[in-house]
Amino acid sequence: MLRNREIQFFLLVLITILIIATGVAYFLFSGQVALVIFIISVLLIGCSLFFTKWRYQEIEKLSGYLRKITSGDYALDVRDNHEGELSILKSDIYKVTLKLSEHSALLQQDKVKLTNAISDISHQLKTPLTSMMVMADLLGDAKLNDLKRTEFTNNIRVQLERIEWLVSSLLKLSKIDAGTVLFKKDIVHVSELVERVVQPVLVPMDIKQQNLKVNGEKEVSFIGDFNWTAEALINILKNCIEHTKDGGEIKISFIENELYTEIIISDNGKGIAKEDLPYIFQRFYKGKNAGEDSVGIGLAMAYSIIKSQQGDIEVKSKIGQGTGFFIKFYKQVI
Repeated sequence: MLRNREIQFFLLVLITILIIATGVAYFLFSGQVALVIFIISVLLIGCSLFFTKWRYQEIEKLSGYLRKITSGDYALDVRDNHEGELSILKSDIYKVTLKLSEHSALLQQDKVKLTNAISDISHQLKTPLTSMMVMADLLGDAKLNDLKRTEFTNNIRVQLERIEWLVSSLLKLSKIDAGTVLFKKDIVHVSELVERVVQPVLVPMDIKQQNLKVNGEKEVSFIGDFNWTAEALINILKNCIEHTKDGGEIKISFIENELYTEIIISDNGKGIAKEDLPYIFQRFYKGKNAGEDSVGIGLAMAYSIIKSQQGDIEVKSKIGQGTGFFIKFYKQVI
């Protein structure tokens, strides 16, 4: 403390006042008065130095607190719930600490969400790329007739369009978890939506010789985002295809009433274990019957998209009897 120039100057002023006051009292009054003034002045100087030392110790504690904050330790609390400027300063520093802690947590969450978004895009690219690789191999067959060649070429073009949309949606995917994506509120005709959803998976279904049944009125519709909802349904349909054996059956049905529009995607595959059902919509969760190539992102992404549009999704399944996904878009959210 005594190394500070302001303290040295302050102490020098106090000692000068002490000497002057003692000398004046000695010459004007008596030695006893001068002694009393000297003793009182020494006590006052001592109290002043003691109080100054205490304040400097408190400031040193605050400096150490700030150094810990810069190293990333936000768990400390310097508030003392007293009155005075020093207590106000402590309170203000604590408030700044809380804000820094919140910003640090948000930055960490943003990093995790960005990583998850990149994983989502990577996973979603698997389906169209696999389809295109199969069709490219088939197109290499010189004996392939022109009708099939045209069909496969058109399918490749559709898959490329989907890939382009997925890549351009990288930023949007990172915002879904943050709840900042503005989903469109258009009239979506479910028949057109199903047609869009089925296109990317026709080749995998054909390879596994699976039968697809679609049942629903053309007028059925709901208010939502066509592209994002299609992405969610593609993930669900892809899951059904992967878990249904060769020659199996997949059904898509949709109905509309006064309360909601419901889309049901079901299969007669191997089903989902009862203990896995509560967790299948969690990111990166892989159930007992999950395939080796499964990443555990598709259903989590579908869940997030549907929930973000005030929809609801429920799954029912029995081992060996198949799985059904029940998706509802309500007319009005109360």
